[in-house]
Amino acid sequence: MPSTIRLHRLLKAPVDRVFRAFTDADAMVKWNPPHGFTARMHEFEPKEDGIFRMSFTNFTTGETHSFGGKYLEFVENKRLRYTDQFDDPNLSGQMETVVEFKETPMGTELTIVQAGIPDPIPEAACYLGWQESLSLLTLLVEPEIRQG
Repeated sequence: MPSTIRLHRLLKAPVDRVFRAFTDADAMVKWNPPHGFTARMHEFEPKEDGIFRMSFTNFTTGETHSFGGKYLEFVENKRLRYTDQFDDPNLSGQMETVVEFKETPMGTELTIVQAGIPDPIPEAACYLGWQESLSLLTLLVEPEIRQG
């Protein structure tokens, strides 16, 4: 039976910066692939009814897996809801991910729920992958870099 995972983070960064990290192709390929993977964005239309297609490549083996989906909901700086599906027929089924962004006095509260994860993917592997990705997201959005 497909799994559902839930993640929660508090990032010391403004909501608009965190939201932008989810809606900028260059940012996505920087933070989204877990450790040991590179990413390539093939199509990216971050808007309601827009589509995306990307691939992750295992740096050790060179194996690539592709996936894509459609944005079902796009509320700037508040909420993203999108489908996600692997090209690999062994990982069939459609996932749905909801990402919520909430401004707090400390930064951005980020809540992610991903449902419909294909049976062959262990729930623990999903948590580990997201945990690594969110660590990379933190490294991208938290620094306050000012040009002098």
